[in-house]
Amino acid sequence: MVPGARLIVLGKQGSGKGTQCTRLSHRYVVPHISTGDMLRVEVKSRTPLGLQARRYLDAGDLIPDEIVLAMVAARLDRDDTRTRGFVLDGFPRTVAQADGFDELLKPAVIDLVLNLVIPTEMVLARLVSRRVCEDCGAIYSTSVPPKLNWTCDVCGGEVVQREDDTEEAIKNRLDLYETQTAPLVARYAALDKLVDVSGVGTPDEVNLRLTSVIDAYQHGGGFFPPVPPEERP
Repeated sequence: MVPGARLIVLGKQGSGKGTQCTRLSHRYVVPHISTGDMLRVEVKSRTPLGLQARRYLDAGDLIPDEIVLAMVAARLDRDDTRTRGFVLDGFPRTVAQADGFDELLKPAVIDLVLNLVIPTEMVLARLVSRRVCEDCGAIYSTSVPPKLNWTCDVCGGEVVQREDDTEEAIKNRLDLYETQTAPLVARYAALDKLVDVSGVGTPDEVNLRLTSVIDAYQHGGGFFPPVPPEERP
C-alpha cells in the first residue's frame, strides 16, 4: 500500500475540487473529507446543525468557523484519518479556520496544499449548468446529463440543481472567496506548503498535474509518517 498523505485542495467553487479529491482519495488510499457534503447531509436530515447551516448555504454564505471546526474535529477523531491521513475538500476556507485546524491536527502537520487555479468566468459557467444527485452527490451538467430523465446513473437518485447553485448565490460565493478564502494562498505559500496547479482542461489532464506534484513530493521523502498512538491527543 502506498504511504498515506495529509492534503488540502483549494480553489474557487466549481474549479473541480470534488472530482479531483475523489480521485486523489482513491490513488493515495486516504479518506476524502468534504465539509460541503457533510453539511448537506445534516441539512437534508434536518438535524439542529443542518437547520442552523441551511440559511447560510441557501444564501451562498460561508458557514461560521465554529460550526465547521466542530464537524471537522469529529471526523479527524476516526482511525482512518489518524493512520492514513486525508484529502480535504472545501476546508479550510478562512485563515481563522486554518489556524483552528492546525491546532486540531497537532502533533501532525499538513503535507501539501494544492491550489487549483481557474478563470472566474469559466467557474461561473460550470456552476450555473451543474446538477447534483441528491442521494450520492454525483455531479452532472446540463451539457452532460444522466442517461435517463435526470435520474442518477450511479445510484438512481434524483439529479437536481442545488439551491446554492443559482447565479446570484454563485456570484456571492465567488466574491466571498476573493475576500476571505484567497488569503489562505498567501498563508500556505509563506509556510512553503502551497503549489498552484492549473484547473483548466479535462479531469484526466488536471489529475495528472496534481499527482505529478504529489508524487514528486512523496519521492523526495516529504510526507510525514502517521502519528504514533502514544503521541495522539
